[in-house]
Amino acid sequence: MKNLQFLFVILLILASCGNDGNENTMIVTGNVKGLKKGTLYLQHIPDSTLVTLDSLVVDGDGSFSFKTDIESPEIFYLYLNKKDNNDINDRITFFGEPGQIIINTSWNTFDTNAKIKGSQTHETLEEYQKVMSRFNSKNLEFMQLAANTEKPLDSLQMDSVQRLSDKNIQRGYAFALNFALNNKNSHVAPYIAITEVADANIKYLDSIYGSLIPEVANAKYGVALRNHLENLKKEK
Repeated sequence: MKNLQFLFVILLILASCGNDGNENTMIVTGNVKGLKKGTLYLQHIPDSTLVTLDSLVVDGDGSFSFKTDIESPEIFYLYLNKKDNNDINDRITFFGEPGQIIINTSWNTFDTNAKIKGSQTHETLEEYQKVMSRFNSKNLEFMQLAANTEKPLDSLQMDSVQRLSDKNIQRGYAFALNFALNNKNSHVAPYIAITEVADANIKYLDSIYGSLIPEVANAKYGVALRNHLENLKKEK
């Protein structure tokens, strides 16, 4: 009888520990180096409006911790109100997912110096962004070249720069589409499709959606891609 009572107590303890979180719980922790005063906000966009899920007033210690339940991996924002009347470098974008995510950064380079660990989905997004940044940087070079007032280009040179810029944009589009097709098991794939190349040829978007594994197709961005395709097909 005593053994049964002991077993019952152990089961109660295990049950109570399990209530602290479940398989859909995301815990975001980290530190903002150098931050003495300010407010941190955990935010996301459930539909079309930015919503604050939780907030934390920082007073002398830049450490933070947020916990929230999520249905599937999605984009979250860690927003810092530094109370310095400056909106630059104040929001970190990351792909959240169930489990523990660690974000470490500095107050003066909040969004540019952030190190994010614990989210496989975010690692995939960073892989994509790393390559896309090269296309974006190249296109910025072309724009600066065309806008140079000290050494203005003649019409032939301007046409040449425009062709190079167009080709670079097309290459970026092709990379985005191929990356989405090659990452059918990641929630990043439909996210790229609806945020980066939503105006691409419908057959390419259809191919991306058709390649998604069920878990991704039935989650937030997979459903958004499906709805986007349905709307495009209605317009034809």
